[in-house]
Parts: sequence; structure tokens; C-alpha cells
Amino acid sequence: MNFIELFLIAAGVSMDAFAVAVCKGLSLKEMSWKNAFIIGLYFGGFQSGMPFLGYLLGSQFMDAINAFDHWIAFILLGSIGLNMIKEAFSPGLDDCGDSSLHPKQMLMLAVATSIDALAVGVTFSFLKVQILPAIILIGITSFVLSALGARLGNRFEAQFKSKAEFFGGLILIFMGTKILLEQTLGG
Repeated sequence: MNFIELFLIAAGVSMDAFAVAVCKGLSLKEMSWKNAFIIGLYFGGFQSGMPFLGYLLGSQFMDAINAFDHWIAFILLGSIGLNMIKEAFSPGLDDCGDSSLHPKQMLMLAVATSIDALAVGVTFSFLKVQILPAIILIGITSFVLSALGARLGNRFEAQFKSKAEFFGGLILIFMGTKILLEQTLGG
């Protein structure tokens, strides 16, 4: 998997965190760069840690499913993408929660937004992706997008949130389809 493909996946899985960061920015009365940095650290940290855990988990089963790993990658990335698109059109997206950065709340949000990244990590193990550069790229991308999302959310409307999830979902579906076609067509 090349850098551009990894970056697209990083951007795709970061969209949930971006969307929640926009929402968090909407709920906070004042958004300093320090608060944006804190939000970015939570989301970037979990978005990079969960693919690593998924990679370790997937590595345990790699030999048993090597013949159809591309189908698993397609199904996982496609399912995540479709779920993100569905969430983009869900009516409950305007509820941004309370206006605090309490560690317990931020931890729950970071875990919730990074579950998809766990599945991506499983996919990485099947595709034999070098995990260290991948999780660094995902972490940095998620950190930057989340910090910027919090700042933007504090200034603009909630409409960014659903658009981010929609485009993130499309990216993941595209990447899953690309992996499937490359493996089945020998490209």
C-alpha cells in the first residue's frame, strides 16, 4: 500500500473524530488552541492506537484466511464506510453533548470514534501493511483534523460534521473496492 492510499485511509478513519471534534467545538463557548490541541491528542492517540491493536489481532489469524483476506478487507472497509454515510444522514447528529473537556467524557468519545480504526488495523494485517508508518500517519492525520475541526466547529455550523462523515465513508468504500479489484483481477 503506497503513501497516498494510506493517507486516504487515514483521512477516512479520521472523519468520525473530525465530526465529533466539530461538534465539540460547537458546544464549547471558547475554543483556544490549547483546547483544540487536547481534543486532537485524544482523537489522534486513539485513532493510531486502535489500528495497532487490530493489526496485532489480525496477525494471529493471517495464515488461516490468506486466500480470502481481500474480501475481508473489502467487507470491513465497505461496512465502515456505509455506516459512516448512514450516520451522516442520521437526525441525531446535532446533539453535541456537554461543553466540557472532562477526561472521562473525552476518553469515551475517543474510544467510540476509533472503533472503526480497530477494524482497519485488522485489514492492515491481512494486507501486510507496515504498521508503524501507517499508525503514525493515522495519528498525525487524526490529530490535525480533530484540532482543526474543533476550531472550525466553534466558528461555524454543524453541517460540516455530516459532510465529513459522508466523505470519509466514501473514501473507505473506494479503498475497500480498490483492494478487492486489485486482488481479484490481479492488478
